[in-house]
Amino acid sequence: MFTGIVEEIGTIKSIKMGAHSAVLAIEADKILTDISLGDSIAVNGVCLTVISYNKTGFEADVMHETLNRSSLGKLKNGSKVNLERAMIANGRFGGHIVSGHVDGIGTIAEVTKDDNAVWYRISTEPSVLKYIVEKGSITIDGISLTVAGVSEFDFSVSIIPHTASVTILGMKKSGDIVNLENDIIGKYVERLLSLNDNTDNNVKKKSSITKEFLLENGF
Repeated sequence: MFTGIVEEIGTIKSIKMGAHSAVLAIEADKILTDISLGDSIAVNGVCLTVISYNKTGFEADVMHETLNRSSLGKLKNGSKVNLERAMIANGRFGGHIVSGHVDGIGTIAEVTKDDNAVWYRISTEPSVLKYIVEKGSITIDGISLTVAGVSEFDFSVSIIPHTASVTILGMKKSGDIVNLENDIIGKYVERLLSLNDNTDNNVKKKSSITKEFLLENGF
């Protein structure tokens, strides 16, 4: 599990393509201080497993499904990536619950400056957009951010100069592709609301939790 607080920017050193998979070699520094084989590292928000490492970087396998569902398939030698190690039990929970399982990709539709802030308007598929709520959390390329606005076709976030300087989001421009992971809470709520079967007695029973109930109770 991750928190969406990027620890450093890494660089793609090489990409070994297989028939339907790939091995990424990534140069890094800070995250190597306590790295081990089998560790989970979020690379642009995608949870990958360390299969080898040395003093200057690490390698990770990327499956066919991951290449299809994320922007990792568009990386090339020299590409910059956001890196975050899995959180530790005694660490600060600075962002929100991030699994590293990308729900889909988005396209940056517009980048605008607002004094010291930078606004990003991002379009995405309805299947991803339906879980995005104003003032809720969204993970963009592994960065935990607060949603500032949502429309029928896109959503917006605003970042401070620090976030722009320590992540690759500050390098992004209109037309660039980003990985998106929704807040997992919304997906669990939807799943629970859709379950009408009482597995204890095999009798169908409609859930007493409704959309109206959640709204009345501040959700």
